[in-house]
Amino acid sequence: MPVVAIAIVAANGVIGDGDRQPFEIAEDWARFKRVTLGHPLIMGRRTHEAIGRWLPGRTTIVVTSRPESITLPEPDEGPKRTGHAVASFNEALQLAQNIDDEVYIAGGGSVYEQAWPYLTDLDLTEVHQQAEGDVRFPQVDPAEWVEVERDARDGFDFVHYRRR
Repeated sequence: MPVVAIAIVAANGVIGDGDRQPFEIAEDWARFKRVTLGHPLIMGRRTHEAIGRWLPGRTTIVVTSRPESITLPEPDEGPKRTGHAVASFNEALQLAQNIDDEVYIAGGGSVYEQAWPYLTDLDLTEVHQQAEGDVRFPQVDPAEWVEVERDARDGFDFVHYRRR
């Protein structure tokens, strides 16, 4: 079963400052929507808050030490906006695997680290510039990961890695 980390990563590995990501690239957001649509999406509380809404067309599972503090989507928001809040990454992964045969991990840094042993693929937008921030994506070790596709754009690349 594919478990895929999806992220936008600066050249120095930064993915955010704890509150938001450093890059807003419309083409990246469009691709994120297209790739994750219809699949469960696991993210931490701060990532969920940074997005600011429940994403339509996928089940969002928020990992937080206080699941009761997360306001879940209302039924009148439509059947395409579903969400859960759970206390652990393992609980989130089990729930996601019961929903679909492909799972996406959307951050932040702690959630990527917890997901790392389970990941089969990385779907990265690699930005060709440095960024400020203290939240980093885990190091992609070529001994562990092989690049299987690269789509070069102006200032960034869409890159797909598969675990060896």
